Amino acid sequence: MSKILLIDDEASIRQTLKEILEYEKYQVEEVANGADGLKKIENEHFDLVLCDIKMPKMDGMELLNAVYEKGIEIPFIMISAHGTIDNAVEATKKGAFDFISKPPDLNRLLVSVRNALDKSNLMAETKTLRKKVSKKYEMIGSSKQLEEVKETIAKVASTDARVLIIGENGTGKELVARQIHEQSERANLPLVEVNCAAIPSELIESELFGHEKGSFTSAIKQRIGKFEQATGGTLFLDEIGDMPLSAQAKVLRALQENKINRVGGDKDIKVDVRIIAATNKNLKEAIENGEFREDLFHRLSVIRINVPPLKDRKDDIPELVERFLSDIAEEHGSKKKSIDKEALNQLKEYNWSGNIRELRNVVERLIILGADKITAQDVKKYIE
Repeated sequence: MSKILLIDDEASIRQTLKEILEYEKYQVEEVANGADGLKKIENEHFDLVLCDIKMPKMDGMELLNAVYEKGIEIPFIMISAHGTIDNAVEATKKGAFDFISKPPDLNRLLVSVRNALDKSNLMAETKTLRKKVSKKYEMIGSSKQLEEVKETIAKVASTDARVLIIGENGTGKELVARQIHEQSERANLPLVEVNCAAIPSELIESELFGHEKGSFTSAIKQRIGKFEQATGGTLFLDEIGDMPLSAQAKVLRALQENKINRVGGDKDIKVDVRIIAATNKNLKEAIENGEFREDLFHRLSVIRINVPPLKDRKDDIPELVERFLSDIAEEHGSKKKSIDKEALNQLKEYNWSGNIRELRNVVERLIILGADKITAQDVKKYIE
């Protein structure tokens, strides 16, 4: 049942609105002024606030400001007997969901309440999803090597400097890219990922820059490329070392001029993206072999972050295993298994050529095939 806070200094208005809202199966609490309303909002959860503007102690606009300054996300519907267009505009600018004049049209009021509650539910769902996404991409571990990576991320995230992430397969290069984006001022705009190794060379330019209808045989309609999709946000070019030379030249131009051309088009399109690239290859060797442009390398690698392999941060293995035990049990809808100390020591001694990705796969295997408490015998039996 949705919970609504009703704030109005007129007792008769409060009583009438409360009866109507309770008839519609809403739970309603009421107070007579903004100051008492603020205390309620700080100490209890409400899905919606119906608030008068002209009140003693603290008026509705002051309350609206105070709530949003405290970072409390809750929709407000403002109600006033002194309704003017200026009041409505001011309330909306300050973040109110709607503005309704007194005496309120009850049908309009109920429609506005339903829409505001839909927004409140959507905000709650979005917050939950963001927490899940943040948890999924959290960097687990407290080793010196990982702490150095985290410190570098914290320093560069607030800038627009281009970052080149270097590391073996499975070390968590994507996590580093996501952390940079989430800690940046672009966090509310998209992070668009392109796996340069997974796209055929003949399609990479269309993928990155888009194409116009009819620009090649299968181009039956216009397509917006990843650069345009990421405008205002971040473009993550994963496995940049596998990008064809022809595409590298166009990426270089885009970085130099902040402009792109769609395939088959002749119009310059301005783009505003932050570039983060990642590779498991030695790009300096690739430059010597004529496989990668040196000028592009220098454009991409303003900041370089080396992600250590798991063999160099084995002290993080217990933390990683504990997280994987929790996450995988949640995914499978099963009880979380435990692991004994000897089994953990064995995992620390193993040569993790596949890094964290391989470790997670082994933990999942041990959960499925091992005992309720994973033992060293289970590790020995199922690790290979």
